[in-house]
Amino acid sequence: MREMLAAQDLSGMRVRDRIAFAVRTRIEADSDREIVRRSSALFALPPNAVTGGRLIWDTADAIWTAIGDTSDDLNWYTKRAILSGVHSAAVLYWLGDESPDSRETWAFLDRRIDDVMEFERFKGLFRENQWTRGLAAAADALSSKVKAPSKERRFNLPGC
Repeated sequence: MREMLAAQDLSGMRVRDRIAFAVRTRIEADSDREIVRRSSALFALPPNAVTGGRLIWDTADAIWTAIGDTSDDLNWYTKRAILSGVHSAAVLYWLGDESPDSRETWAFLDRRIDDVMEFERFKGLFRENQWTRGLAAAADALSSKVKAPSKERRFNLPGC
């Protein structure tokens, strides 16, 4: 997936479109649904859940890195956490999708990204509202203290 994304010029795309393209590229790279289905079942088992979660997180990190994300604060974590959920849901939807060319999966993916964008719109309204502006500023100040792990430590996070 990393090589496939590196070979593409994504600079003219909006971030949401780059994310959708990258998730689709990742899913299409796994053309054998039965292998994905069995792997998903294996990594959902309690003894393998941490490894499965780590693989999903690493996929989200690889996607954000490939599309040029440079965040180094709390956004680094939230972007990957949100994308982990979107990607996981899209893979599970894809496993049951029998539509031509997985059209239903790509529509599902677009709807999930729209949901995330709606949340971002809500955050913007929260920041602009005269009654919640102070809370938003306090949350921003607090979250600015959180830093992403260095590139060397990203693959050696505690508990993973």
